[in-house]
Amino acid sequence: MKKNVILLMAMILLGGSLMAQSRAYSVKGGLTIGTQKEGNFEQDALFSYHGALSMESVTDDNPFGLFVQLGYHVKGSAWRNVQFSNFGSNNVSIVTRKFKYENVGLVLGFKNNFKESDSYRLYYLFGVRGDYTVGTNLDEYEEQNTFFGAPIYPFNEAVRKFNYGATLGGGLQFPFTEFVSGIVEVTISPDFSDQYRQGAFNGTIYQNGVPVARSFAERKIRNLVFEVSLGFRFLHKIEYVD
Repeated sequence: MKKNVILLMAMILLGGSLMAQSRAYSVKGGLTIGTQKEGNFEQDALFSYHGALSMESVTDDNPFGLFVQLGYHVKGSAWRNVQFSNFGSNNVSIVTRKFKYENVGLVLGFKNNFKESDSYRLYYLFGVRGDYTVGTNLDEYEEQNTFFGAPIYPFNEAVRKFNYGATLGGGLQFPFTEFVSGIVEVTISPDFSDQYRQGAFNGTIYQNGVPVARSFAERKIRNLVFEVSLGFRFLHKIEYVD
């Protein structure tokens, strides 16, 4: 909790600094590819979406700038199983179980333009991030957990609401006018904390209707997200006159 308070204070201070100079506003969104690692096991990818708003500092004589970003990201993972309708037949289907975590995230970081011309600008970025989970779809698996007599699938009570991590990536900016540009951006966002943590316990599962005692190890799940964004950047230029 202390880390989240420090991050929020840093965001407020950065916002005040940005308002005192020329700045740019961006709106973007696109494809999110979410993966989750549970111990040494990496689950299948979840294909979802995201959207974000950002504000960055701009100076004419310096390619380096600071930015703050607020975004909505559907993270998570999936389990995909191949099923045969009849043994020996060609009736094959893929059953997908999706585990979605709807996160609102704040990113504080820097951006650097390392190559530019009249028609484009290339940049890279890095930032620290704090996330808050506003919802999941884990209620869909309550009946299955009840049927098995144990939490085979993740459940909401073990979801950690606050998480933190980093965001890094790069992009291409191409101008339409002096004040409006298009954006193509690619980022990777690893979490440094666990999205899901379930303690070890002894329980009972049902196999063919027969109760079987079983020990369940501690369960930790961590997010790793790849995102491809398209958007627009709007320059707000401040000129000081003596």
